[in-house]
Amino acid sequence: MRVNIPPLTRGLLVTLTTFTLLNWILRPGYSDWVQGLGKPLHTVGEGAPYLAIIPSTAIVYPWVFVVATVVEQNIFGLLITALTVFYGGRYLERAWSSAEFSKFILFVSMIPNVLTFVLYIVAYALSKNDEALTATISGGISIQAAFLVSFKQLVPEHTVSLFRGAIRMRVKHFPAIFLVANTISGLVFGTETAMFLAWFGFFTAWIYLRFYRKSPSLISAATGEDSWVRGDASDTFSFAQFWPEPLQMPVGLFCDQVYNVLVAIKVCTPFSIEDIDAGNEQATARAEGGLPSLMNSGRGRGARREEAERRRALALKVLDQRLHAAASKPQSPAPAVTSGPSLLGETTYEPERHDEMPQLPTQTKE
Repeated sequence: MRVNIPPLTRGLLVTLTTFTLLNWILRPGYSDWVQGLGKPLHTVGEGAPYLAIIPSTAIVYPWVFVVATVVEQNIFGLLITALTVFYGGRYLERAWSSAEFSKFILFVSMIPNVLTFVLYIVAYALSKNDEALTATISGGISIQAAFLVSFKQLVPEHTVSLFRGAIRMRVKHFPAIFLVANTISGLVFGTETAMFLAWFGFFTAWIYLRFYRKSPSLISAATGEDSWVRGDASDTFSFAQFWPEPLQMPVGLFCDQVYNVLVAIKVCTPFSIEDIDAGNEQATARAEGGLPSLMNSGRGRGARREEAERRRALALKVLDQRLHAAASKPQSPAPAVTSGPSLLGETTYEPERHDEMPQLPTQTKE
């Protein structure tokens, strides 16, 4: 049975395998691995400075800020990243196109590596601890986090079954679980590099998809080849929607304050009411538009219909919350006409008009 793999995904798999093998050969202690036959299979050793990011030498080899993402330090990391690229890469490359997928991979690979490198440099400047300069920054953790964010945007209500249905989980819960797991591992087991890459990869992917990525409009009312949408202003892709429901309100309030500050200093352009409505329509169109199934294309229309129904229910729930929030706000006694969209997504009111107009006295000529 032949497996159809898109070209960029195929190239990523080949590059991942090749550069990981080269790193095992070129990194310090390779002779010990040859004698011991197993050291790189279960431990994370020092990476080769030509392929992985070593803070003390990374400036000399600047290409490592891109290459390090496809360099794994052990066999388990290689298998997990390879499976992520195989399944996630096939899906995203077909849903977006190879050109857009390559741009996304470049962003979520390079930016988290650079930020993690800067973090270690700052840590060394503050603590003078040499371990910060000899740490190894590599691996596909940032890609894994970015793919989960992408799936949250495209197929949030898709249910993934594991172990023959023993565990069933929706895609929208994966990013939070991934971040919590890497955070606990970083604090308890000392894998802080993976923790930094996971968080930076998550934020890079979400900011890019939320505010900057240009995608063709899926709304039926939009016609023509030049109809494009920048970012994703839908309610279901807000930052608070990545977390469990009890945390969404406090997280949303905090994010609103940060967002208002960024808008005030003109770092971000505020979403208008029209942008939010268009984003919600885009999200509904993605659910109904026949995007390929995430991991099992054989389920076909039934899975897509089920996903679309769940997406509609979630959109109605969010809309109902917004209407209740707008209705609960106190109204001023003297209503005034406001022009332009509200940043907070509230409904604007106009003064009440009466059908009967007062009669003015008229004079008649005799």
